[in-house]
Amino acid sequence: MKITLFMRTACVLTGILCTVITCTAQDTLRVTLSEAEQQFTSKNLSLMAERYNIDIARAQVMQARLYNNPNIQIAANAYNPDRKKWFDVSDRTGEYVASFQQLITLAGKRNKQIKMAETNTLMAENRFYDLLRTLRYTLHSDFYQASFLHNAITAYQVPIAALEKLTANYTELQQKGVITLKEVVRVKSLLYSLRAEQTTLQNQFNDVEAELQLLLQNNHTWFIPVTAAANNPASIRKYLLPTLIDSAYANRYDLQLAANTVVFNQQNYNLQKAMKVPDLTAGAQFDKRGSFVNNASFLTLAMDLPFFNRNQGNIKAAKIAIDQSNTTLTLQKQTVENEVQQAYSKALNTEKMITSIDPGFQQDFDKLLKSITENFEKRNISLLEFTDFYDSYKQNVLQYNQLQNDRIQAIESLNFTIGKPIVNL
Repeated sequence: MKITLFMRTACVLTGILCTVITCTAQDTLRVTLSEAEQQFTSKNLSLMAERYNIDIARAQVMQARLYNNPNIQIAANAYNPDRKKWFDVSDRTGEYVASFQQLITLAGKRNKQIKMAETNTLMAENRFYDLLRTLRYTLHSDFYQASFLHNAITAYQVPIAALEKLTANYTELQQKGVITLKEVVRVKSLLYSLRAEQTTLQNQFNDVEAELQLLLQNNHTWFIPVTAAANNPASIRKYLLPTLIDSAYANRYDLQLAANTVVFNQQNYNLQKAMKVPDLTAGAQFDKRGSFVNNASFLTLAMDLPFFNRNQGNIKAAKIAIDQSNTTLTLQKQTVENEVQQAYSKALNTEKMITSIDPGFQQDFDKLLKSITENFEKRNISLLEFTDFYDSYKQNVLQYNQLQNDRIQAIESLNFTIGKPIVNL
């Protein structure tokens, strides 16, 4: 029994020591959600990388607006064998040919390519804002998760401090023979159990902190979230589900991206149909001495004859892509509606549960904890009653704290599915 308790105590103390070393190796900063968001939007590398795609797409619009370059060719005499002269381009005996050509795209291909590039820019922007929506939700979720874990860890300090004091007193009484070793071991066991559970919560807190540090691009700061307003979030009941779904249709960037894809594929279909029309190459040519007369001038026109290749395969593929993107858009709308309904139902359930709890219940429990400890020291209550109460207290603290976290997380999830913060915290 003593060996088991010793090993358990050693593990707990090792965990606490590791936690202390980790915390002291980093700066500690109390941060509000707005401050965390400012640091997130300015420093997050994932957002920076995605923002470059917008710049790339805008550059492609600029490229699509450019006209085709003209082409110029010059053919000159390299060697005149009659006169035994290199590079003979003289007026009397030399020869050279100069030509100029310009490709003229027909059927509005250039304008169609510009429209596609502009739609691609919208798609890049919507990808960026959807990534921002996802990462911001992760930030909010981790922020509140870290806050409530920190509260739970702090809440353990009250019974732990009381049990540490009680353990010291009981050890003295046991040495004097007033109480039995069994009672001392039982109290110590309860103390070590609470410490072990607190360490488990601390490890969970460390994991969430690691995600926060990655989101905020700061691995050298230990963030302590400040969530004063999170205890009184707005009621979900005043929001109507159809209104929330309509808002999601208007604000979900992944849905807008699906709609952009339909437009892009329609524009590509129009371009592919235009591609069956051959482009025209117009030009002029001057021949110094090699034509039917000296100094001959010509106008040239060239065009492919669309006998075999009229872009049939690409046109068919583009038409199929339109049908595919329309199906994807319909599926995305259904997904959005389902996600909003699920998040709304979860938010209502958690709100109903937490509002049914008496606000003063937790304070009454804290007062009773002190009274129970004092009465146990005076031996007015039994060891069994004492340990049962401490177990009930611990479960109450954890459940109430988790319920508060569940409500905030449900609201954040609802805001995430809508696409913007409709429900204020």
